Amino acid sequence: MEKKPLTGIERELVLRYLLDGNVPVTITPISSNENDSDEIKNLDSAVVPVAFKAEDISVLKEGIILLKDTPEAISKYVNNPVKVEFYFNRVGLYFSTMLKSVSSGLALVIPAEINRIPDIQVNKKYDFTARLIVSVNNEGNTSFLCVPADGFELFARPIWSSIELERQQQAKSLLEEYVKEAKIKQKAGNGLRLINICRYMVMPKIEKVEAVQGRVKPFDILFVNHERIVFGFEKNAAFELSENAEYPVEMQFVLKASPSVVRKIFVTCKVDNIFKNEDGTKLAADCVYTMLQEEDCRFLYEKATSSLFI
Repeated sequence: MEKKPLTGIERELVLRYLLDGNVPVTITPISSNENDSDEIKNLDSAVVPVAFKAEDISVLKEGIILLKDTPEAISKYVNNPVKVEFYFNRVGLYFSTMLKSVSSGLALVIPAEINRIPDIQVNKKYDFTARLIVSVNNEGNTSFLCVPADGFELFARPIWSSIELERQQQAKSLLEEYVKEAKIKQKAGNGLRLINICRYMVMPKIEKVEAVQGRVKPFDILFVNHERIVFGFEKNAAFELSENAEYPVEMQFVLKASPSVVRKIFVTCKVDNIFKNEDGTKLAADCVYTMLQEEDCRFLYEKATSSLFI
């Protein structure tokens, strides 16, 4: 992957921007043998990028970033290379440097080379996707792509063990809260989808700096069967679903027997519940179908009770 370094003038503008403050950054440990490579890779798959708010960093005019209140997740990588990512005028930038320990805490020296984050669009192939059709600001209808949440097998019975062991206690607390909410509203239904909702809520949010800031991201699909569908999204998403609102949805299935053939199903659904995580940054819209053709209901029922496409 070819690097796209800033010119000298561009780098000076970025340094002034950093000095002015109000710049959150994301730091990720990287493999030492990748430090001078065109392609910088994470240290291992278990490494999670650590986001620092603007108030948690300060930048000296000498080109040194000082970190405040650094968590153990990043402190243990002192004297190791890291990748630092941030946005400048909505453009994603990064540089690699060494994480150092100084008298005031941890520090990063801004190197001579600052690069643009490559604009790589990864097009995943899904057997099942959906389009959520909404009216935005009374300016006509638009649609948002919805895809299965990462790591979720939708047409399989949700099981508690799919939640990481160290997060199950947190998930249990949320489950108790969600069941209580649903019962109060008399909209409990089959509680299986709550397992997937809890799993989604306790999954760590990975702060990823992209080539361009603010792109519209697909909604996550957390659960689907012949009775309901559940969408996951983040607070301040391009569109937030509302409780008791009704939305048309177009589902599309790729048939395993004939990959070139797709089946489309049109439904309308109403949001029964909006569930939130502990800090309100993640939401799940639990929707029940209000219009579904009988043959489509049969198809979804068979999909939800079988791992094979028909």
